[in-house]
Amino acid sequence: MTRARWTMAVLVAVMVAAALAWTFLRTPAEPTPPPGPAATVLGWTPDIALLAGDGVGGMRDGAGAQARFADPYGLALDAQGVLYVADGGDNNRIRRVYPDGRVDTLAGQGEGWRDGPAQQAQFNTPSSIALDVAGNVFVADTGNHVIRRIDIDGNVTTIAGDGTAGYLDGPAAQARFDGPMGVAVDAVGRVYVADTWNDRIRVIEPDGQVRTLAGGDAPGNVDGAGVGARLDTPVALALDGHGNLLVADMLNNAVRRLAPDGTVDTLLADGSLLNGPMALAVTHDNVVYISDFDGKVVQLTAQGHVLALGGMAPQPRFSRPAGLALDADGGLYLSDAASYRVHRVRALAAGATPAPSLIGPAADAPLPDTGGRWPLAPQLGWHEVVGTLGEVRGNFSGESRHHLHDGFDIRGDVGQTVLAIADGKVSSPFSSWSVGGQGEGFSLDRLRYIHMKVGRDARDRPLDARWPQLRDLDGKLERVRVRRGTRFQAGEPLGSINRMAHVHLSVGASGFQRNAVALGFVDYADSFAPRITEVALLDDREQPIKTGPNGRVEVPRQGPGVQIVVEAWDQVDNNLPRRRLGAYQVGYQILDAVGTPLAGYEQPRFNIVFNRMPRENSATVVAYAPDSGITVHGSAVTRFRYLVTNIVRDGLVETGRWQPDALPAGDYIIRASARDYSGNEAVGVRELKVTLLP
Repeated sequence: MTRARWTMAVLVAVMVAAALAWTFLRTPAEPTPPPGPAATVLGWTPDIALLAGDGVGGMRDGAGAQARFADPYGLALDAQGVLYVADGGDNNRIRRVYPDGRVDTLAGQGEGWRDGPAQQAQFNTPSSIALDVAGNVFVADTGNHVIRRIDIDGNVTTIAGDGTAGYLDGPAAQARFDGPMGVAVDAVGRVYVADTWNDRIRVIEPDGQVRTLAGGDAPGNVDGAGVGARLDTPVALALDGHGNLLVADMLNNAVRRLAPDGTVDTLLADGSLLNGPMALAVTHDNVVYISDFDGKVVQLTAQGHVLALGGMAPQPRFSRPAGLALDADGGLYLSDAASYRVHRVRALAAGATPAPSLIGPAADAPLPDTGGRWPLAPQLGWHEVVGTLGEVRGNFSGESRHHLHDGFDIRGDVGQTVLAIADGKVSSPFSSWSVGGQGEGFSLDRLRYIHMKVGRDARDRPLDARWPQLRDLDGKLERVRVRRGTRFQAGEPLGSINRMAHVHLSVGASGFQRNAVALGFVDYADSFAPRITEVALLDDREQPIKTGPNGRVEVPRQGPGVQIVVEAWDQVDNNLPRRRLGAYQVGYQILDAVGTPLAGYEQPRFNIVFNRMPRENSATVVAYAPDSGITVHGSAVTRFRYLVTNIVRDGLVETGRWQPDALPAGDYIIRASARDYSGNEAVGVRELKVTLLP
């Protein structure tokens, strides 16, 4: 190659390279894709904030802290952060909670079944709700046995169901459901229904046809394909990111998964932390939030791990967390139906201390209007009381301090009819339990009636059509299935007393039971002063400290302190003399040697007060000292030995001791006090002389 040609070739190569470089520089770089949503944080500590509801059942729109709900159940959140609430009970409305907590009513007025403009429409016990991509609201209208839609213009229509409880696929207007509670909508407009008392999962297709996706003609727990699978009381639905439909299968105590191909498997089986899953919410990365009947909230990870967020110590427990929803930031919304509140739950910031939360119904919420009725005939006449709130109870394994009595016991004859003491509406999806067992019972709104044959007379015959019976292939009664939304009037029969020969009446939400004496039963009277039979001290090993030869108990001023024990019992008018009841409140004072109260002890410190049921299982051994309960097999006498230096009061449970290190050595007196609900002051052995050692 000549030198001229070589030079030309090099020049062309340089020009080509320069052109390519210029093209590269002129071509805009591909934009960096935006980051995807952050992975869901697992196992976080909840910071629970009240969004709306003052803890009193009722109907009131307005500012969140003053708003009232009757039965806030299902939740759904829109893209603007507006939370939709299905408010059942006596309200039968669909409510909205705005980001600032303000509450208004979207649709509904009065109980019934009426389509039309939102403010004139009627619902009957709405449960779950869901939103589609266009913003339409879908409602599982449980008491009407239909599925409703509220469109973006505010019109309410029935999209499926003829209003009769039953089971029928086909055209939407002729289809039948039985108390549907769960609803979900996918991206193409299919509406999925948890048909609760048919134990099936149904779908309403966009063309209006209703068909069954899973479940058969009887409850059960079977994985499999479509109608070959079995479920038991499905109550809530949620779609995950893979198109699977997750099912809160309540009485199987499981979370089931219905795949797009129609097969059902079990995502979370019985035996986990859950007890009766009630609501579901799924994150973008398929972490599932689940609430349960016991008041817990958990996370289920994609790897199948269950992590408790609420309801297990040290976190507070809700009373009936019936609805869950998630926002784009991972914030969790929760409706606590039996507490009449809606909460927002977020992860607590690192190093922060959670603020006190308003959880549970208001402590001073009005009690049910019973008119002074008793649950037995004559309803306006006296009956013998055989148990009160907070009494120590044992079990059948020899433990005498197993649990606290959570209600009020009225003696009756086996087979006697149990009567409703107030008008009420069944709000729980699990309203009757333990059929045939001694603890069989029924929940009607805020009242529970226990130790009876639910919905049956003494010969096991159903009282009426509101008490459907489920029997096995041999005809044995397995369950009485009373639908959510069923109403009863005061005085109507609810069942008949079983072999326990009394009615146990419990008042208030689970974990927040109130003292039923406050209902004011006609002719109930208590003029009997409680009796104190002993005041004693326990050392740090819970061993009695013996009285010395001078009649005094010697107590070291230094060290862990001592526990003060007061043994006391009560009676009420007209009861049998052997019928000992627990005291309502018990406390103590510290006096000097001549009987003058020390500063801070001018009034008794009533640390044990059974005005409300404590939620912690530990409360029994916190309230009662060893040797409480029925401690000898076959004994008919219950001993009530109260640990008055501990606190069991107003739902609080705290341990404590008398630590006299700030007092000078010398002689003192511990004076016990006990009172019943009527205010009678106890008599008996009230004082214990002590000597504080140098």
